[in-house]
Amino acid sequence: MRRLRTLFLLGALAAGPLALAMPAPSLAQGRANVAMTESWPEADSDDVESIDSILTALYDVISGPAGEARDWDRFKSLFIPEARLIPTRRSEAGEHGYRVWSPGEYAAQAGSSLEQNGFFELEIARTMERFGPVVHAFSSYESKRNADDPEPFARGINSIQLMHDGRRWYVVTIYWAGERPDLPIPERYLPSPNGGGAP
Repeated sequence: MRRLRTLFLLGALAAGPLALAMPAPSLAQGRANVAMTESWPEADSDDVESIDSILTALYDVISGPAGEARDWDRFKSLFIPEARLIPTRRSEAGEHGYRVWSPGEYAAQAGSSLEQNGFFELEIARTMERFGPVVHAFSSYESKRNADDPEPFARGINSIQLMHDGRRWYVVTIYWAGERPDLPIPERYLPSPNGGGAP
């Protein structure tokens, strides 16, 4: 027992100084790192002044009719340059997988399909948690080819992480799954009849 206590104390001492020696992350350090990346477009202040505005801009910038080019600089400006977009999928064999894109990769690889086929995505409900500058939004969506289509061709949930740096909001990660017959969106993540749950 004494030997176990000694090992535990040695482990705590070994971890303690190392943890204390690690510099605490700061927004200033993060901003310096961002400045060292590739040139990144400036955001319109109206797009990033609030949680509502950045999520509205996020859905708006990827939506449009067939043949209409999207403003990919505006899209990128909503994100930190190191952001990730992670769609999930399920194979015919039932195995779950994912793909990881940077904002630029998403624009390059998914953008042409959105522009060729027409794509409108609308947030239909939102639940949210916040701790200081960190926000997690469960944003339920529906997708249509034309804005006036009576029914969506797809629905799902975007798990969106946001950050506030003291000046504006940024998208850090979007991780999403589409609805399937065997995976319906739970009622608590859909608009309620009395209007609750809607963004």
